[in-house]
Amino acid sequence: MTQPAKPLEWDIFCNVIDNFGDIGVCWRLSRQLTVEHDCRVRLWVNELEAFQRICPEIDPQIPIQHVGGVEVRRWASTFPESVPGDVVIEAFGCHLPEPFVDAMAGCRAPPVWINLEYLSAEAWVSGCHTLPSPHPNLPLTKYFFFPGYGEGTGGLLREHDLEERRQGFCTSVEQQKDFWFSLGLPPPPADALVVSLFAYENSAIGDLLTVWARGEEPVCCLASESRTLAALEEFAGQSMRAGDTIRRGKLELRVLPFVTQQDYDRLLWASDISFVRGEDSFVRAQWAAKPMVWHIYPQDEGTHLSKLGAFLDQYTAGASQATAEAVRVLHNAWNGDLSGERHAPRITPELWQQWMDALPDLRNLAENWANHLINQEDLCSSLVRFCRSKL
Repeated sequence: MTQPAKPLEWDIFCNVIDNFGDIGVCWRLSRQLTVEHDCRVRLWVNELEAFQRICPEIDPQIPIQHVGGVEVRRWASTFPESVPGDVVIEAFGCHLPEPFVDAMAGCRAPPVWINLEYLSAEAWVSGCHTLPSPHPNLPLTKYFFFPGYGEGTGGLLREHDLEERRQGFCTSVEQQKDFWFSLGLPPPPADALVVSLFAYENSAIGDLLTVWARGEEPVCCLASESRTLAALEEFAGQSMRAGDTIRRGKLELRVLPFVTQQDYDRLLWASDISFVRGEDSFVRAQWAAKPMVWHIYPQDEGTHLSKLGAFLDQYTAGASQATAEAVRVLHNAWNGDLSGERHAPRITPELWQQWMDALPDLRNLAENWANHLINQEDLCSSLVRFCRSKL
């Protein structure tokens, strides 16, 4: 009789800099490894205060705690003596502590060392996925693991029951009512276009809100209390905080608190259109199967725009020319790339109308894209399979 494989022990290192995408990805991965693959996960995080924003159960004052079946540890500058697990994840090139690397090298069977990279749709990714990189001095090998969209990549994070939960929420009036009640808000008006807004600082936010306020169709904008708050206050002409609502013309603007990842998924499912940023919310918006606009993390010399273009090429590959043009033009304007040149982001009434004219086709495009992606092996399962092959 074949013996069941022993549970793998994982160490995941996450360095939170100034955003929530890194910890968002690491927390989803940690939970999925624990729940779906019976793994034992130790998650090292340098900023527990930031972690608490998306997981209220985290106590930033406790250096070692267990949340959701995951052992969470503060990654302090003075690193404690630790025995590495079977797999070590260096998330997004965060650079492991030297004492821990030395401990890895001292193991009788060195752990599988993974550098989990950022998601990209660029063509070169498949050629670099799982490439080994031997340590120059120690008997260790690091493997580069790339999330992605096609063959030869690691896929995307997706829990096995995600689509079932999405369908259940979208078809249940009671679940939707309970969701709004949990946020302390009434459901949006039945005739309003519901838009969730999560972005980095963006000079086009005021443009967008003004277009909605002066438009003909009611819009209910659900803006996360984040780095957009200053722009929201400038538009409103008053200070704002989570729980506040203002009305200007056809626009109802609600400021939402930071919510758990589970509630953020529900927010995406409840929205007609979602503006998202970074990586974690970007991936979840794709699984929501609704039209979305991605604010990609800005990089020096505009290298992020090549990454944006590579994604849009794949995302719109099966769309009509008009639909693809509507997607590309709005994304480029939102990210400050107009006619191939970098400009300050700008949204005009004409540009938004082009998007709205294409909205029925954009809905079909989003659904078809999600159905296409679901045929891929998910990132967590791909990681487990690869790491077991190296042990």
